[in-house]
Amino acid sequence: MKIAFALSAALSLMLVSSPAAPGEEQAAERRGRGRELGITIGTLPTGRWNAITDVAGVKVGHVTLNQGQGKLVPGQGPVRTGVTAVLPRADVWREKVPAGSFVLNGNGEMTGLEWIEESGYLETPIALTNTLNVGRVYDGLISYMLKRYPEIGVTDVTINPVVAECDDSELNDIQGRHVSDAATVRALENARSGPVEEGAVGAGTGMIAFGFKAGIGTSSRVIPPGDGGYTVGVLVNANMESREHLTIKGAPVGRELPGPAQRSGDGSIIIIVATDAPLSARQLKRLARRAPLGLARTGALSRHSSGDLILAFSTGNTIPHQPKDRASALIELADTRLNPLFQAVEEATEEAVLNALTAAPTVVGRDGRVAEGLPLEKVKEILRKYNQLR
Repeated sequence: MKIAFALSAALSLMLVSSPAAPGEEQAAERRGRGRELGITIGTLPTGRWNAITDVAGVKVGHVTLNQGQGKLVPGQGPVRTGVTAVLPRADVWREKVPAGSFVLNGNGEMTGLEWIEESGYLETPIALTNTLNVGRVYDGLISYMLKRYPEIGVTDVTINPVVAECDDSELNDIQGRHVSDAATVRALENARSGPVEEGAVGAGTGMIAFGFKAGIGTSSRVIPPGDGGYTVGVLVNANMESREHLTIKGAPVGRELPGPAQRSGDGSIIIIVATDAPLSARQLKRLARRAPLGLARTGALSRHSSGDLILAFSTGNTIPHQPKDRASALIELADTRLNPLFQAVEEATEEAVLNALTAAPTVVGRDGRVAEGLPLEKVKEILRKYNQLR
């Protein structure tokens, strides 16, 4: 996939005015999530953690690789990358979840989509990483599954793991493919419910969005009890767009921030949507198609060479691996009751992108390149100017 913006532009546009020496920590303002800064997106309430893990049973794990400094030596470093794992439920192999996907633009990779489209379900965890590391993470996900289900490929069918990627070569030695089989297994085994670490972690370690350091972000929404009280959670790996397009709560934050103007560039985003609403694969495809509406509110564009891939799954039904009965019944929410879920996924996607930016600190990558953290105090000043923050 294309990097988030052109190299020639990136070198001049991402440098902070007084960066520390490569490898040294930048003196930075305290980072926080959007809501900790007083920025509220949408009208629906969040779940307890305001994360994809608010959907019961969903877990997230990261392994972050941040090693070396200075000049790039292809295959050796510096390393600014990682892997993020999303587990839909404890035993997704034997108790599969309905799933659907949407490709907004296809210059990217998410393995396993063909089987999801054919079968209508997800049967493995999801792993996120960088573009050239897909194969090794795929191997790691297989190792994880074989350890738990040794009958796979012997007395049982084989698997089609789901691995999605974004390009982190602006900051990382991507040729090194540093995320190993073991690192992938560790991310899966370490996956937990509760709060989710965001920003420059896991697969987001080397990612840049809107000209600032970004990466992993998450958010959730709970729809009213009268509409079912269901939860929708979103996790993104944000690696797209240039500074002048950044929009927060409708305010043109990117254009207001000081610094040289940027030309537009292609980039990528992976969006994972989870819900406990009992949706069919068809309805989950509809839900996945609404996530880009939330993405658009951040100012992001879908470009010729961008990779904008969305996968949605529901824990509200269980599809048995080896059903005993000839037929089984799945509950399907009435289509006329989907609107609150559409609103939820749009709001949660917008806020997940915001959290990816506000959580990520300044990062020095290969060749001393600096991905500046979003200047939070300046952002708040701009939002006050546009009456979007008290």
